[in-house]
Amino acid sequence: MKDARLSIFSRFKTGSRRLTGEARRQRAIIAILAVQTNPTGRTRTGIARQVAEVENSVWKNVYSGIFRDLDEVLLPMHVVEEEGRMPLKRGPKALQEMGVPYYRLTREGVLVAASLVRDAEQKRRMLKTFFAAGPDEDGNAAMLKRLSEASPLFASYVVRLYVGAFCEKRIDSLLPFELSKLRRIEDDSLAMHRELLAAFARFSKGDRDGTIGLLDEMMGAGKGDGAERATGGTGGGDAAPRAEKDGAERAAGGTGGGDR
Repeated sequence: MKDARLSIFSRFKTGSRRLTGEARRQRAIIAILAVQTNPTGRTRTGIARQVAEVENSVWKNVYSGIFRDLDEVLLPMHVVEEEGRMPLKRGPKALQEMGVPYYRLTREGVLVAASLVRDAEQKRRMLKTFFAAGPDEDGNAAMLKRLSEASPLFASYVVRLYVGAFCEKRIDSLLPFELSKLRRIEDDSLAMHRELLAAFARFSKGDRDGTIGLLDEMMGAGKGDGAERATGGTGGGDAAPRAEKDGAERAAGGTGGGDR
């Protein structure tokens, strides 16, 4: 089997820079597992049906791609794990006895999902779920946990850098969650954030208010879309769980798959 690779940020090398079909499909699986509570909707067939509904396609045409991404990528990389098995009343006797597996996100999977969501409140909830699921690996992670409550947009941006570095194999593993691993990548935006925060801390109250006002003016904040527009530059699709179908649609629009 080829080396597993998480492809959620992969794009076609064309002018449009659109997400690849594999990226959209993997995002859809993660989005559905992040919001779907019914085990039936978390089986391979259940996931395929939800993606097909969004695409206005036939679920059997999507199934093989879902099967492949689960068994060859998401399960081996421990982004997804089997949660249990549903007994079958029909079909082959072996399947009736063994049942059909249904899945859930692992802690690593929750971190990946947090790197995809765009809604500020959903970012906060996903990061809270991630940090609550395990110990703080280092002091920096503990600080990011605090920042995730006060500034979920910034915290999720850092998580996106971290997950992106993992996808590009510049970080060996998602856990333990150690932000010192980000030293291996170059990102001017982190230097910009640090410079701004250092200057902001030295400003008088009037200058701090003026800085916030300047950013509000540029972002159009106060018109109801500031938080969402602030994250638009981080790119990618969505995994925001407004509803199961919406999560799949926003993450996997145009997902492809072959027949099985």
